[in-house]
Amino acid sequence: MTAVLFDFSGTLCRIESTESWLRATLAATGTRMEEPQLVAAAAALEIAGALPGGAEPAAVPAELTGAWAERDLDAAAHRAAYTGLSRQVPLPEQTLHDALYDRHMTPAAWTPYPDAAHVLAELRRRGIAIGIVSNIGWDLRPVFRQHGLDKYVDAYVLSYEHGVRKPDPRLFAAACAELGVEPERTLMVGDSRVADGGAAGLGCRVHFVDHLPVTARPNALLPVLDLVDNAELPPV
Repeated sequence: MTAVLFDFSGTLCRIESTESWLRATLAATGTRMEEPQLVAAAAALEIAGALPGGAEPAAVPAELTGAWAERDLDAAAHRAAYTGLSRQVPLPEQTLHDALYDRHMTPAAWTPYPDAAHVLAELRRRGIAIGIVSNIGWDLRPVFRQHGLDKYVDAYVLSYEHGVRKPDPRLFAAACAELGVEPERTLMVGDSRVADGGAAGLGCRVHFVDHLPVTARPNALLPVLDLVDNAELPPV
């Protein structure tokens, strides 16, 4: 293997909990909610799927189906989809829905998995090219910079910047082209067997990790270091 492509959410980093997301936004905006109402609102936001990178919505309202379908292809659609889901939940101020969306894009809302920095640093030491391939509607580069991971990354290939999303092999092809590597010598690491598994259609090898809380997944990325040394990886 000469390159490794990584998914972002659920693979290298994990979004904060919905309750933490709401609490941080309320604090930042100086908005007060009584504790029972706050906990209930957080639970409702979770069911609504309003937190990008969090739980999928239990149902997408009919008026949001267009934005939801395009959310990873266009920044405006991404915001419209998630603020629309958030607005299904009554909050003290309407402005909180946009504030919640803004919060999720901040580095403080994301935590790298415990072994992420070590694995990326070791891959860099071995001369392995590293790319980030993400279905996303906003620029995640500041998250990597703030957490000290940007220095290991050679290319960011984001769906909304390319107008195509995983599992479409074209997004993985764009990453390989930007890194100047052959797909057959590239490993894709992700948490979605559907989305990230699309790399196999291009000829990449694929390794899956589980999308778990940070504290529950301390070392799932470590096997990547062994896999890059094994050119005879088993097929997906």
